[in-house]
Amino acid sequence: MASPFLSNCTISFSSSLKYSTLPRLFPSVSFSSIRFKSTPRRILTVRSKIREIFMPALSSTMTEGKIVSWVKSEGDLLSKGESVVVVESDKADMDVETFYDGILAAIVVGEGETAPVGAAIGILAETEDEIAEAKAKAASKSGASTRSAPPPAPAADSTPAPPKSTPAYAAPTVTEGPRKTVATPYAKKLAKQHKVDIESLVGTGPYGRITPEDIEAAAGILPSKTNVGPVVVAEVKPAAPTKATSDSSAPSSIPPPVPGSTVVPFTTMQAAVSKNMVESISVPTFRVGYPVTTDALDALYEKVKPKGVTMTALLAKAAAMALVQHPVVNSSCKDGKSFSYNSNINIAIAVAINGGLITPVLQDADKLDLYLLSQKWKELVEKARAKQLQPQEYNSGTFTLSNLGMFGVDRFDAILPPGQGAIMAVGASKPTVVADADGFFSVKNKMLVNVTADHRIIYGADLAAFLQTFSKIVENPESLTL
Repeated sequence: MASPFLSNCTISFSSSLKYSTLPRLFPSVSFSSIRFKSTPRRILTVRSKIREIFMPALSSTMTEGKIVSWVKSEGDLLSKGESVVVVESDKADMDVETFYDGILAAIVVGEGETAPVGAAIGILAETEDEIAEAKAKAASKSGASTRSAPPPAPAADSTPAPPKSTPAYAAPTVTEGPRKTVATPYAKKLAKQHKVDIESLVGTGPYGRITPEDIEAAAGILPSKTNVGPVVVAEVKPAAPTKATSDSSAPSSIPPPVPGSTVVPFTTMQAAVSKNMVESISVPTFRVGYPVTTDALDALYEKVKPKGVTMTALLAKAAAMALVQHPVVNSSCKDGKSFSYNSNINIAIAVAINGGLITPVLQDADKLDLYLLSQKWKELVEKARAKQLQPQEYNSGTFTLSNLGMFGVDRFDAILPPGQGAIMAVGASKPTVVADADGFFSVKNKMLVNVTADHRIIYGADLAAFLQTFSKIVENPESLTL
């Protein structure tokens, strides 16, 4: 039966109530007949959403990321939690998941390109009807980045521009199937101004990238004056260009490349390492060396080696146990005004990988037994070399260990990582002639340990006491297996 409130009708009924019975509720209503008039029906509509896939911050030091590869293509259906894209941060390659179901409508940042943290790298549509709107949104995102990007530097070439009527420079029309078009931001801006279809061009830049010159040639115009050095004129005397060149090169302190050399740009990881090393220069540090006898540790290592325990795990465990007794060495100063005692002892260990350096972290190393610690370390090394470490697995260290003894290095100094109080550099254990208190000579295995520390929070006596404790643990290593 249809509800009477959904139609424009009038309902009348007699009431036995009197006005005097409800003076406060209905002071001015006649109860002989009450008329109800329906209001227009409200139609509820659910608007589907267009969402952006952002460049995530995969580490505390990450400011931009590089797209390694898109796992999904435009038009693919996505489920919540499914990997969409692989991003290279300053530490590792990581899969980025989607938080929503939908359709990957548009890819804003292509493979091999970089984007700042928080920038949109893709557009997710909820239904097929929204794909066109999502593509338009992606185009506007690309246009916004184009407007914010400065034009490329003027070419320092004094050769005249090609004639306007040169048709041979125009890029040929593509006749193959669909392909990905890559163009510089300034080329996209010129194409929009001169109404040139970028999709119909083949670029002459590196890897087929469309350059501003390609757009100008396709539009049949001369290169803009901004692309031709304004200081280069036909009447300039021969000495003038030399003076201009010397003036322009005077402020630059970068020496010219050696003839025959190859310039290789930093990878994202190398750039991060470079940045951290430069930051470390601002921290006042000092270094203390200490010889440690390793005969007992070497004997223990031979026993536990068949069970998968490495020397690095033994040293990390010994360092963690020593830090328990000397918490100031596990502290950190980040603002130059105060320092923090870290409640967890997380040992970061330097690992060389292809194209850089990373420090996987053994979290709560003092609380794990030796065998579990060694198993955990093997897993971290495998993930580091596969560039699959999670952020908390490489940026949570409170103390760093660097071991080059396996390469036969007898001593070296390590650079203090930003945000930590100390780093230990471990050399190789080598036979050394020593004399006891009675003057008798013997041969013992010794290794030299050098510790670099932040002198703002750690003093010489603190570091000496820590190294004494570390030496006692190594020379009597039974406690490492407990």
